[in-house]
Amino acid sequence: MKSTVSVSEGQNNFPALIRAAESGRVVTVTRHEAPVACVVSYERMAAVAETLELLTDPELVKAVSDHRAGRTVFGKLDDIPE
Repeated sequence: MKSTVSVSEGQNNFPALIRAAESGRVVTVTRHEAPVACVVSYERMAAVAETLELLTDPELVKAVSDHRAGRTVFGKLDDIPE
């Protein structure tokens, strides 16, 4: 399956389109040569949705930014009170 198909190609080859997505490929669907949709696996879409949800958490975004800037302080597990 090609990485880009027209709507009619996608309709005519739907099982192959689904197999391509299941194998991890992203297939772009076009109408009149303009992209109108992408077909991806459920797992990939779930990962994208989770990432978008995480990026809405300001505390998480700040923690990642601090880590990338070298401002993360690591301790020992033994230092955590029970």
